[in-house]
Amino acid sequence: MKKRNGMLFGAHVSIAGGLGNAPKRAHDLGCECFQIFTRPPHGGKAPLWDTFTAQRFQDECAKYGFTRWYIHTPYILNLASLNNKTRYGSMSIIKEDLQRANLIGAAMVVTHLGSANAYEMNETLAKTAEGITKILDGYSGNALLLMEFAAGAGNIIGSSIEQMKIILERVDDKYLRYLKICLDTAHVFASGIDLRTKADARAFLKEFDREIGLSRLAYIHANDSKVGLGEKKDRHEHLGKGKIGLECFRTFVGNARERSLQGVDMVVETPTLEGMKKDIALLKKMRK
Repeated sequence: MKKRNGMLFGAHVSIAGGLGNAPKRAHDLGCECFQIFTRPPHGGKAPLWDTFTAQRFQDECAKYGFTRWYIHTPYILNLASLNNKTRYGSMSIIKEDLQRANLIGAAMVVTHLGSANAYEMNETLAKTAEGITKILDGYSGNALLLMEFAAGAGNIIGSSIEQMKIILERVDDKYLRYLKICLDTAHVFASGIDLRTKADARAFLKEFDREIGLSRLAYIHANDSKVGLGEKKDRHEHLGKGKIGLECFRTFVGNARERSLQGVDMVVETPTLEGMKKDIALLKKMRK
């Protein structure tokens, strides 16, 4: 695979049967980069990874020409939980996934932040920032930590540019070089931000740049949405088959050509393997 400095396209793939199986699965889908879980996404013990496991994985990545891969933390985390076992357990898992990312050479670790069930939102955002600061205290690895945009269901954390900005402002400045943002198009749309036209998508990027800075946008989950604008549900659909449509993705890929999103990879988390393959092929076509 030819190495590119611009936007790469890929998918979330399984590590079933062992970490070393992921690169071939990604290759078979036509990926240029890929994302994995390190453990069951809805809870469970992480498999043991040692230097041998990591080397085999990296050898497989080299075999198939991959230069960038990513980790996603489990869905069960909550950095603002009133339950200290949940809160500190969430911090521990994110710390461990950062360690695992550095072990296997992953570029970034993407995490959901949790929900504001215990506190009002302003205090929740402060608790979340405090948790991130604790996670990054003493950290000196190469992998970045990415906060993922949420769909906005209930009191979920991180479903607006404003909330992300507040968290960034409250994290200790010395850790900000390790902290970036992952944009999920389905989540952004479900939270109430329109992305359906080129003008809509550009307006969102312009607002993001004004309030946070596009330099903080490090990664994109490219998912269409089964639900409509502002319905606040996390339901992914294949590109062009959902309520967002294709202009959003054409605009983002176009911005990569214009350099504002260059190097910001896009990974699909859509429902079927065959559909993922088509989604990746479609994004590659847009790049041309």
